[in-house]
Amino acid sequence: MKQTLRFDQISCRLQVEGLPDVSIGQSGEAIGILTGWTLQWAGRPELEGKKEHLIALMQTVLPYARRLISAAPCPIGGNEAAVSLAPLSPRGHRLQLRSSQPDTPPLEVQLDDAELADLVRVLDQLRLDPRLQLDLTLPPELPLRARELSSRIPRRQRLAAPAAAVAVLVITAGASLLWPTPKPGSPQPAGVSSKASSNR
Repeated sequence: MKQTLRFDQISCRLQVEGLPDVSIGQSGEAIGILTGWTLQWAGRPELEGKKEHLIALMQTVLPYARRLISAAPCPIGGNEAAVSLAPLSPRGHRLQLRSSQPDTPPLEVQLDDAELADLVRVLDQLRLDPRLQLDLTLPPELPLRARELSSRIPRRQRLAAPAAAVAVLVITAGASLLWPTPKPGSPQPAGVSSKASSNR
């Protein structure tokens, strides 16, 4: 029996349809075989596709949102990817979806922060729903590397440590030049020391 999962937010609605995979013992409201999905936008064309398209959407949107929250946004997905998402200035995002059909131009959707947040919420609700029993193969949630977060640190703060090290080096070098060097003592003649020892 076909099952339907629906997730609603203000600007979008995600609906997923599928069947339980009885070959592995699924039953009831579980979806183990995805038959289709639709994403309805307010004032935009409806998106639909197969399992691989939904997974590609989740593999792009969720990591992008995570980097955006970490204040380290960067484009996810390239020109050949089924789904790509990139920042647009000042506070927008460009979502591109490429069809598997030849000679079909990519569909481009421009989202503001609120619309992107709604899209992330419906995808998260789907991902965490226990009724969806699919292997989504999402990328692991690894912490960002230090060099990826360097843009979050103000330039003045990033340059403070190297500047302090250079200042300490200059001061140390200057102090060593100003420090008086001891004059070498004049050597005594060998006869003088021998006379002093004989007089004792």
